[in-house]
Formats: sequence, structure tokens, C-alpha cells
Amino acid sequence: MAKSSEVKLAIFGRAGVGKSESTYRHQATIDDEVVTMEILDTAGQEDTIQREGHMRWGEGFVLVYDVTDRGSFEEVLPLKNILDEIKKPKNVTLILVGNKADLDHSRQVSTEEGEKLATELACAFYECSACTGEGNITEIFYELCREVRRRRMVQGKTRRRSSTTHVKQAINKMLTKISS
Repeated sequence: MAKSSEVKLAIFGRAGVGKSESTYRHQATIDDEVVTMEILDTAGQEDTIQREGHMRWGEGFVLVYDVTDRGSFEEVLPLKNILDEIKKPKNVTLILVGNKADLDHSRQVSTEEGEKLATELACAFYECSACTGEGNITEIFYELCREVRRRRMVQGKTRRRSSTTHVKQAINKMLTKISS
């Protein structure tokens, strides 16, 4: 079996969008790799310092809004801006989720609006219902894990290249001193 990796995921959104305040671990096989997801599900009521700490901790983020609450949708972009500020210069790995899709009769945010915002945020978009299980909630987390792993590979390659360059520079300095 392939090696195991751990991915830290944090869920953010306004209080009442269908999240719970808890931290839990879940292990799954994603694309033939065993992945342990450490998931921090915030209640949306944390203070600024606590929220920033959660953002620093996470590698991948689920931004959740309630399709029956326009205000929760309008809080997504400011939340993404805070994430960008805290995580810079890295690009933030995230997925946008519209929850409570089963409450179509009370909908205030259209699927098209969610899709448009996800395009602006350059991220995947899902609608689901945590209550009924509508939409593939598991796939949301699997896709986020895949994206975190892709980013790690890209950053790892970049790091190796820069480390190699650093070593070459150090060797050149040593050789220059020896030959002087």
C-alpha cells in the first residue's frame, strides 16, 4: 500500500450555515494513497485572533455559505481576502460550498451566483445539504485533499530547485575561496 499523508483542512463560514464546532480525523484512500484528514470545523463565532490561528494552521479550506441566507454568501469574499492576507505569498487552496440545497423553497442565493463567485475565487464549487446528504459531501473533501497534494508537489519541486541553486552557490563560494 502507498505511504500515508496528513492533510489539514479548515471549514469557515458564518454561524448557522450548517457547520459544527469540532475537530476530527478521518482516514481515506484517495487515488491509491492513504490520506489522514485532520478537519477543523469552526463554528463561525471565533474571535479574530482565533480565526487567524485556524487559518494559519490549515492547508486547505472549505468556505461554506447557506443558500437560504444571502448575508452568509456575502461574507465569503471578505473571508477569502483575509485568508489571502494571512497565507501570502502562497495561493490559498479552497473549495466553495453552498449548503442547505434541500431548502430550495427558501433559497436566496442561486446556483449560478455560487458558480460565478467560485470562478472569481478560482476554486471548485459544490452545492449540498449536510442535513439530507444531498450532493457528494465526501467528494468535496477528497477533491480538496487532491488539490492540497498537487500544491505540495509543485511547491516541493520549487523548493528542491531553489535548494539545489543554494547548494551550488555555497560550493562555488567555497571553491572560489580555495582557489584564491
